[in-house]
Amino acid sequence: MMKTTYRASLCILMCAVAGCGLPRIGPNKSEITRLAETDSVSIIAVDESIAKATSTPVAIGFSQSFLDADTLTPDRIRAGDTLGLTIWENVENGLLAGAGARATQLKDVQVDDQGTIFIPYAGRLRAAGHTPEALRQIITDKLRDQTPDPQVELRRLAGDGATVSLVGAVGAQGVYPIERSTRTLSTMLAQAGGVAVTPEIARITVLRGPHRGEVWFQDLFENPQADIALRGGDRILVEEDTRSYTALGATASQTRIAFETKDLSALEALAQVGGLVPTSSDPKGIFILRNETPQIAAAVLNQPGRSTGQRMVYVINLTAPNGLFVARDFLIRDDDTIYVTEAPYAQWTKSISLLTGGLTPLANAKTLVGG
Repeated sequence: MMKTTYRASLCILMCAVAGCGLPRIGPNKSEITRLAETDSVSIIAVDESIAKATSTPVAIGFSQSFLDADTLTPDRIRAGDTLGLTIWENVENGLLAGAGARATQLKDVQVDDQGTIFIPYAGRLRAAGHTPEALRQIITDKLRDQTPDPQVELRRLAGDGATVSLVGAVGAQGVYPIERSTRTLSTMLAQAGGVAVTPEIARITVLRGPHRGEVWFQDLFENPQADIALRGGDRILVEEDTRSYTALGATASQTRIAFETKDLSALEALAQVGGLVPTSSDPKGIFILRNETPQIAAAVLNQPGRSTGQRMVYVINLTAPNGLFVARDFLIRDDDTIYVTEAPYAQWTKSISLLTGGLTPLANAKTLVGG
């Protein structure tokens, strides 16, 4: 009779404490589920089909105009290039050489903005667009009328006729000439010392006049077709991925977390924040809050032709037979919120603790019921 009285008293006290409103981390599972009764939020239990419909990786890549650009021929002379010439004359007293000399060196001959150069006794010549060999032959022909059998050596030196600028998270920022070994984006990045951030989350942006293209660093090397030929004046920016998500509720840490991989699954996202808390997390109550795009909302809600987005709450149950696989396949997107509810046991533990003080919940329960 006494034990029955204690049990009844315990139940009354538990109800009283619960009615007072115990401290908690946020809404429980049933409170979130009731949002389904409104038109503004849809609650969706995640299975294989939902994971597939929503898991659209962030696809960035260059437009066809970038991909179709032919590789520059580095031997073509361009405005802004610097040339070096050595001219041999087959006479003792030549036009250009001094007394007793047969060779004349013309250093740092600049190709002007109109693409021309000036050579004594040959005049102003068109240089831009020619290969060094073709220009050498043109100069030779011009000088042949002034001096017998001239021999011309021409070198294309480093210049600013075809350069690109690299800024951001690269080994060495700067302006680099497009040379035979650095005609593509990947080789130019290697010339600049590679990327200075984690390769998995490095994004490469190329600005070419009014056009802009982006690519993941990983895709650049895993897919050779994603590499592009560079053009003079290209501006290349390397930066770390700025996407992030927020973790709240019964997780090891509650914070905003940056993506550590290009494609981040719900399982990986939970691992990044330290996983679930064994004593309080409800593995059946993992919610992902997202403002879904019209296209994906139409697929998930089976509403073809839908033109508006939708606030979605996706629910993952890790205890389901395929729960871990579903969590592994469901991709987290930028600005998602992951909320883990408390297990019912956690609230019961709080109630016991408030009633009985410092003893453990099980010991206190036995004490109260006379056990």
